[in-house]
Amino acid sequence: MEIFTDLNEIAAPFSRAHVTIGNFDGVHLGHQMLFDLVVTRARQNKGTSIAVTFDPHPLKVLSPQGIRLISTTPQKIELIGRAGIDVLVIIPFTREMAMTTANEFVDKVLLGRLGMRDLVVGYDYAMGKGRRGDTAFLRQQGEEKGFSVMVMPAHYEQDKLVSSSRIRELVAAGKMGDVRRLLGRWYQIRGDVQWGRQRGGRQLGFPTANLYLSEEDLCPKRGVYVTQVIYDGRQYGGVSNIGYNPTFGDTSLVAETHIFDFNADIYGRPLKINLLRHLRGEIAFDGIDALSRQIRRDIEVARKVLAKEQQRRLIAYHRNSEA
Repeated sequence: MEIFTDLNEIAAPFSRAHVTIGNFDGVHLGHQMLFDLVVTRARQNKGTSIAVTFDPHPLKVLSPQGIRLISTTPQKIELIGRAGIDVLVIIPFTREMAMTTANEFVDKVLLGRLGMRDLVVGYDYAMGKGRRGDTAFLRQQGEEKGFSVMVMPAHYEQDKLVSSSRIRELVAAGKMGDVRRLLGRWYQIRGDVQWGRQRGGRQLGFPTANLYLSEEDLCPKRGVYVTQVIYDGRQYGGVSNIGYNPTFGDTSLVAETHIFDFNADIYGRPLKINLLRHLRGEIAFDGIDALSRQIRRDIEVARKVLAKEQQRRLIAYHRNSEA
C-alpha cells in the first residue's frame, strides 16, 4: 500500500481512482465492508483503490473535549493495509482545513488531486465546512461532475449498530466480547514495555510487563483482564491489570501484564495486548499476601478462558501470527 501524508506529494491523478473517505476510527466491520467494496470495484475496472482519512481526527481539533480514539494512526494504517487498499491518503487536519467547503474539497482534492471516478461512503458521512457535504450533496455532485457515488447502508451485528461511538462505549464498559463482534477482532492496546516498580516478580512472584496509558486516550474499564499477548511474532496467554494498583497507592495509569510461560528481557520492546475478557474490577487488598493469592486465582481462571477461546479458534498460539 502506498501512503501519502501530504496532498502535494501526489504528482498526478491516479488511474481510474475508486475512493472511499472517512475517519475510520477502529477500522470496524462497517469500515471493512467499505474497503472491500472499493477494492472490488477498482479491480473490476482495472483502477486504483484509494482510502482518504485525516490525522488528527477532526474532533481532536474542533471539539474542546476532543475524542478518545479506538485506534492510533499506526494501527489504522496497519488495518487499512490489510484490507487490500492500493493507496492511503492521510490529510493533515487543521482549523484551516476545517474551513474548506464541500464543493472545494470535491473539486480540488477528490477530482483535482486524486482523479476520482467512483466514490463509496458510509450512510452517515458528511464532508466540508459545517458538514454540508452529505450523501445527497455527493450524489448531486456526481451527477453534475461525472463520477459515480455508492452509499453503504448501516451495518448491524446481532441487531447492534456497528459504529465507532458504540465501540467506545463498550470498551469503556469492559464488554470485550461485544467489542470483538463489532470490530471483527479483539480490542488491542500496544506500546513499548516500560520500567515499573519491580514489585511483580520480586515481591509478588509474578513478573509483569508494563505499558503506561494516557487518560486522554480511550481507556478500557479498569480491572483485571484475560489477555492474549503478541511479542516478536509469537502469541502468549496472559492476565493484565489496567488501573492504578490501589493496593500500593500508585497514581499512574498502567497496564501490568503477567505473560504465561514466558521469560525474556523485553524492556523497551514493543508489545501488543488483546483484551479478551474483563474478570473483575480493581480491589485494594490488605497486603501483598492477599494480592498474591488473588493473582493466582486470576491466572487459573484466565488459563481456562484462554483454553476455551483456543478451542473456538478465536485465538491461536503459533509463530508469525498476525496481531
